[in-house]
Amino acid sequence: MPRRLNPGKITCILLLLNAVGALLCGCGTITDANAVIHTNPLYFVDPSFVGPEGPVTPGQARRIIARLREHQTAPSDILARHLAFEQALSGEPLVLDNEVTLLDSAAATYQAMLAAIRGATDNINIQMFTFSDGPIGKMFADALIERERHGVQVNLMYDSLGSLTTSSGFFDRMRQSGIAVLQYRPLNPFAATLPWSVGHRDHRKMLVVDGRIAFTGGINISEVYGSGLSAGGKASSSLTAWRDTDIQVEGPAVKQFQRLFLNEWYYQGGPQLGARIYYPKLEKRGNQIVRVIGTIPERFSLMYVTLISAILNSQTNVYITDAYFAPDRQILHALENAARRGVDVRLLLPSQSDEPMTVSAQHSDYSDLLDAGVKIYEWKGAMLHAKTATIDGVWSTVGTSNLDWWSIARDNELNAIIISHSFGDAMNSMFTHDLESATQIDPQQWQHRGLHERLDETFARLIQPML
Repeated sequence: MPRRLNPGKITCILLLLNAVGALLCGCGTITDANAVIHTNPLYFVDPSFVGPEGPVTPGQARRIIARLREHQTAPSDILARHLAFEQALSGEPLVLDNEVTLLDSAAATYQAMLAAIRGATDNINIQMFTFSDGPIGKMFADALIERERHGVQVNLMYDSLGSLTTSSGFFDRMRQSGIAVLQYRPLNPFAATLPWSVGHRDHRKMLVVDGRIAFTGGINISEVYGSGLSAGGKASSSLTAWRDTDIQVEGPAVKQFQRLFLNEWYYQGGPQLGARIYYPKLEKRGNQIVRVIGTIPERFSLMYVTLISAILNSQTNVYITDAYFAPDRQILHALENAARRGVDVRLLLPSQSDEPMTVSAQHSDYSDLLDAGVKIYEWKGAMLHAKTATIDGVWSTVGTSNLDWWSIARDNELNAIIISHSFGDAMNSMFTHDLESATQIDPQQWQHRGLHERLDETFARLIQPML
């Protein structure tokens, strides 16, 4: 959970808080996804779509699905089954006519975010797990303050644990400039409202500008990524910096991001916000279909169940990149079964981490996955922090959710699901490119790993619900 900070002494402190949080709030529970997924009536719900002018008719919805099926490379009912399943669980419509841009590095994300901030005219809402007070954080703070001074309403929400090492003076400077700042669940119990909890954190990363442009993904505002912002607009390919992925969304789906931010702001007792145009009329910007999923611990993780459903319905490929891979058996069984029935299942995972025990936990699952035919790759660089998946070249997700217990059962998370062949192609291309900087795990060699590593794996498996 606090694994998104710099390694070192601070990480040790946060790991201790992890354990304390688990003891105070319990290890958390994960929904029985298979029981939910195999509730047959779920698959008879017609998916609903919303466009710039409002809901579309059932006939239009059927034609949309038919057009998507025309581009599939193999016969599949993934769209009808998966979209119906999501509709039944979430009640949220699929939003048409969006443009989703894949941002495959922190440099690209920071540049796009700063450009959007500097172009803001009415309001900026930003939500971050980690907001550092280093050079990157100062660059963002200066941009936000500059907009506030020009009459733009800026609202910032940050997680108290994720931003533990950031000085209070850094946030005070923004407050004094007129920015509304909200600390999510202060670690100091005397400063927090009840119920107080160390374990329940806000792991969402989101920026919404003027209600028209939204960003989300794994990237915090932190120096661990390296700046990459002064290299002529080009993203850094250095393996010494963290590797992460975000998206930029324009179109009607931005309303869903804005609503999640404002709902959480008021739920946490944030300052009353002035009258602004938070929900402008949004026009068609592209041809991509988006569903925005925000999860909170008080409810089951819709994102986790949705991903399992997509894997179970996969026909050709499942490509997953994950920073902290320590799931329960449900997703492991879904991956193994998909590989056994001929689906090309590939996992891109870190070889080292700011939370080393998670790497040992992921290693404890390798033998079963490899035996089932799952291909596993480990990133060669300093840290792989991305959380993405693409399935059958048409269903993709980018967001903040990891496949570990903290993310599934204890953290507020945010993911966008994109139904698009062109975006799926971009995701597959990014995944293939990332594999060039990764090492594939050889099943035969893996069986000959050392005793010390096996002991670490055994211990990590025992404490997996705390990771």
